[in-house]
Formats: sequence, structure tokens, C-alpha cells
Amino acid sequence: MFQNIGFTEILLVAVVCLLLFGPNKLPELGRAFGRTLSEFKKGARDMMSEHDQADKKAAEVKSAAPAPEEVPAPASLTQAAPAPANSERAASDNPRRLPD
Repeated sequence: MFQNIGFTEILLVAVVCLLLFGPNKLPELGRAFGRTLSEFKKGARDMMSEHDQADKKAAEVKSAAPAPEEVPAPASLTQAAPAPANSERAASDNPRRLPD
């Protein structure tokens, strides 16, 4: 992300920050930024650990639960529908066309 930033760019940003905030305010801003960053990291670690624990619980429940028995499909779904007679078909052989 910051691969092309060199020493001069960092120095320029530091000088601009020094001019904007002053020498007394910069240490306070640095501390606040450090605390914010550490809280963010802590929250991210907590979320990742909660997610991992939920995955482990789901795997345990899945392995402990008996496999559901397979229920056979109704006969009406497994039998093929009868083919329509030639007289029932429309003039064109398009099966999507609605009857007149």
C-alpha cells in the first residue's frame, strides 16, 4: 500500500502535521492513535476467536447429531409425465407455446 513512499514524503507529512497541530499536541495525538490501533487489534482478535469457537461448536454438533434418514420422493414426482398426443400439440412444435 505504501510501497512508493520514501523518506522525503514522510518528512513532508511530519512537517505538515507539526505546522497544523503544534509541538505540544503531537504527542497526545500519537498516544490517541496508538490506543485506537491497539483497541482495533484487540477487537479483531476477539471477533476471530468467537468465530473460531462458533465453527468448532458447529462441527461438534454436526458430528454428534445422527444422520437424517432419507425420505423417499413421492411417486408423482418420480414418474414421467405421459407424452401429449399429436392432436393436442399446437401447429408449431414449440413446447413453450401456450395452447390457443
